[in-house]
Amino acid sequence: MTTPELPFTQRASAVLRRRDVRLVGWVVLALSSVVILGVMRFDLVLRANTPTGGDMGSHVLIPAYLRDSLLPVGRVIGWSNDWYAGFPILYFYFPLPAFTIVLLDVVLPYGVAFKMVTVAGLASMPFSAYYFVRSMGLSRPVALVGGLNGAMFIFMESFTIFGGNTLSTLAGEYSFSWSFSLSLVYLGMIIRNTRQGRGFTVGPAVLLALTALSHLITTMVVVVASLPLLFRRKGTPAVVGSWGVGFAIAAFWAMPVIVRTLGGFTTDMRWHAVRGIENVFPRELWPMVLLAVVGLAWAIARKATVGPLMMLLVVPVAGYYVIEFIDFRKLYNARLLAYWYFGVYLLAGILIGLLVTAVARRVSARPAALWVAAALAGVFVVTSAGLGVNKAPGWARWNYLGYEAKDSWPEYQALMEELDRLPEGRVMWEANRDLNKYGTPMALMLTGYWSEGHPSMEGLLFESSITTPYHFLNAAEVSQRPSNPIPGLNYHQMDFRRADRHLRLFNVAYYVSFTEEATTAAA
Repeated sequence: MTTPELPFTQRASAVLRRRDVRLVGWVVLALSSVVILGVMRFDLVLRANTPTGGDMGSHVLIPAYLRDSLLPVGRVIGWSNDWYAGFPILYFYFPLPAFTIVLLDVVLPYGVAFKMVTVAGLASMPFSAYYFVRSMGLSRPVALVGGLNGAMFIFMESFTIFGGNTLSTLAGEYSFSWSFSLSLVYLGMIIRNTRQGRGFTVGPAVLLALTALSHLITTMVVVVASLPLLFRRKGTPAVVGSWGVGFAIAAFWAMPVIVRTLGGFTTDMRWHAVRGIENVFPRELWPMVLLAVVGLAWAIARKATVGPLMMLLVVPVAGYYVIEFIDFRKLYNARLLAYWYFGVYLLAGILIGLLVTAVARRVSARPAALWVAAALAGVFVVTSAGLGVNKAPGWARWNYLGYEAKDSWPEYQALMEELDRLPEGRVMWEANRDLNKYGTPMALMLTGYWSEGHPSMEGLLFESSITTPYHFLNAAEVSQRPSNPIPGLNYHQMDFRRADRHLRLFNVAYYVSFTEEATTAAA
């Protein structure tokens, strides 16, 4: 006996009801992004000013240079005299976020465009994490809860410069946040292709290229994380094809980076490896670890594709200890840990999602019951994580109110106006953490941004210039409290006799002192 087919109107109605129910999930994802934007003070993001705070306060020069000097001559990478007496700009740093800022600047004030890009990676994280979990083969309600909990690692406040969380982003690591979110979509796409036996498609290759154009560390991690997929049906063409075509798309930037890095055209900053198990297991992670272990076991039992996720857990922790053990100074080992934190949070969320949906099925067999339960669980994990936030809103307020809102803005503005009246020439300035009163200790890196023809000797992107060590030797000679960031150099603090000779070599025309001691010594 066959079941009579439902009339078209009833079938259409059933489809619409299913779509309406799934819409709940998208609404919850969107609301989680709204929460993230609230923590990041999106109301201040929309103010037209010049963002500051940490490295972010000097990053504003880079997209502006791309807009004003490189793109008009058809280039994305080039040469700038704004820092280090000249350096290759965007050869060794990531062009995609900067290019996006320039695109948005066509219709938005520059400061607003810049700030919107700095929060975009974080705001997209719930959607990227959801897609990643869904691609593993878990149901949409489980992916909703798992993805949301995974994304909530961005609210961890036990680290500030490792990358991926709100504080690292506000410190200037917004390119990392972009690349992290894009990398999850790449892995999700490549997992989906191998699960469905599709082989190679262009989508993952494009996402891998975008990931690389936003950050290299994330790219290296997800390439390694995709290795288990080589052993699935049509996995080799899917994975290797995405690597090859992705690299080809990004080659206009990636090839110069590889050639010049291997050729020794970068500065080795000799980063000290971070040590200690407390970085692998910060207190915020403790409640998640046991949940993650059970979540991993359950996901395996459900035949989810967990290979890439397990690599995201194992590779960062192994790399963290290996880099410390071999004393590899070119890579800051703590930058790998963001994927470990994310993986633990994600697996804990998968367990919560599986438990919630299992209970909901016992209560009702209707799909609506599953989605309501998942939505409530999703709201719970986002609310719980949001209530634990302490530092991020204050940091965001400091950054996004901009230079112009600082009490010392009139003094800072007067200095830039005075420079603007002087003949062109390079500017050396006294390094001092108390310069933060202007918005960031790096505030004077923007002399060339505010005053054309008066570039700062000091800048960001330390590895990009081979003159970086010499600059910091000079900075020590003219500063009472220099940063001395490169270990092993023979620094001479406040020695203007040496400084006079060295600054002439770099054709420095002006010196800006900050402390009374430096003013007296310079005179």
